[in-house]
Amino acid sequence: MGHTGSTESTGRRTLSGSLGVGSIVFMVVAAAAPLTVIAGTVPLGISLGNGPAFPITYALCSAILLLFAVGFCAMSRHVREAGAFYSYVERGLGRAPGLGTAFLALATYTAVQVALYGFIGDVIGETIVRLGGPALPWWLCAFATIAVVAFLGYRHIDLSGRVLSVLLCCEVAIVLVMDTVVVLTGGGTAAGAPDEGLSTAWLHPAQIVAGDLGIGIMFAIASFIGFEATAVFRSEARDPDRTVPRATYAALILVGVFYTVSSWAVVSAWGDGEAVRQATADPENMLLTTIRRVLGTAAVDIADALLVTSIFAAILAFHNVLARYFFALGNSGALPEPLGRSHPRHGSPHIASITQTTTSIVLVVGFALSRLNPVTQVYAWMAGTATLGVLALMALTCAAVIVFFRRTRVDTRPWHTLAAPLAGLAGLLFCLWLTVTNFAVLIGGSPALAIGIGAVLVAAFVAGAIWSRRTSS
Repeated sequence: MGHTGSTESTGRRTLSGSLGVGSIVFMVVAAAAPLTVIAGTVPLGISLGNGPAFPITYALCSAILLLFAVGFCAMSRHVREAGAFYSYVERGLGRAPGLGTAFLALATYTAVQVALYGFIGDVIGETIVRLGGPALPWWLCAFATIAVVAFLGYRHIDLSGRVLSVLLCCEVAIVLVMDTVVVLTGGGTAAGAPDEGLSTAWLHPAQIVAGDLGIGIMFAIASFIGFEATAVFRSEARDPDRTVPRATYAALILVGVFYTVSSWAVVSAWGDGEAVRQATADPENMLLTTIRRVLGTAAVDIADALLVTSIFAAILAFHNVLARYFFALGNSGALPEPLGRSHPRHGSPHIASITQTTTSIVLVVGFALSRLNPVTQVYAWMAGTATLGVLALMALTCAAVIVFFRRTRVDTRPWHTLAAPLAGLAGLLFCLWLTVTNFAVLIGGSPALAIGIGAVLVAAFVAGAIWSRRTSS
């Protein structure tokens, strides 16, 4: 009995799990929602960005984020907490910026999740109608999704990992099949012009900077949201000093290659000029139309179903990330202590998970009562908010890495502790500047709305910094 009581008392504050590199990679790549990106973001990048050369922007953004990852992974050995950005910034820049970062992260990832609830509610509703069922309000479908996510989030992390692994493999597989067929047939298949040839626009500097490269980069960087969450699962990883860095690099490289190759395949399937026309005329259905013409009608039905599972996988992944942020803040004393408790049997942050579920319900109810469109308003506004927030979080983390190593000298490797983080910070600040200046385009709203959303994120950071004074005594 004495041994059991000791285990329970110490276990309440820690999470348990045996996640390896593969499991964490599946978790964070699922958050990036690869199929959703190819279906939703790529057509926008082609039509509003730099046209048929848009695929190269994924390679450029991958390079910037790899530079960020060098310092991020180097510092991961010296940050034992599973608070990710919050823990890094607090260790490098101090308590006030750290807690400001924590509150900004909570606002950012909550925005991601609500955006996806709006999107999946609309997609499920349309799918039911297409299959001959009744027209259901988007929020009803969203609530059904919340219930499933709440169940999985409450349970042991390994269960979520297995679910995400299956869903991710399926959504990636169908796009890779399309990519392969396009390459083997030589391009132009979707446009009925198989002699078009594979696109080479991304190889020509004049085409890369044509159109609006800045908007292209903005949409591309938004596609990577989620990869940086590897450190959140530190407490549930096997050998975290090795697992977290390897998972970070693996997730980033896999996502970057997948986005670059698949967006190039979409352009090649139509041909350069026709791809721009198709992306401009019907961006919402461009991928499904491409799959229909390249793989046939049966493949479209499969892709349609996998689009739903892709969004669901992203929601589940971000739910797990948010729950662990709440858990870390509860353990640090920044938020109420019960949030830092773990389930005695599942080893999960069950109270933090319930808190995140409750937040999602409240926000979905609010948007539903406001009669906002689930895609053009809920999804567009919240996804744009998340893009701006994540860029700010990564820039703050880069700065924290540089200051931490300059101050502590626990690692003096020039590339890992100074050169790469500085280059990454410069790239992230450039992307942040592009996002701020084009924010109204990203959210599909007015300049006034863009300013309002930006003000909310700034207020979240300031509130956290101020709150740190109350919790530092």
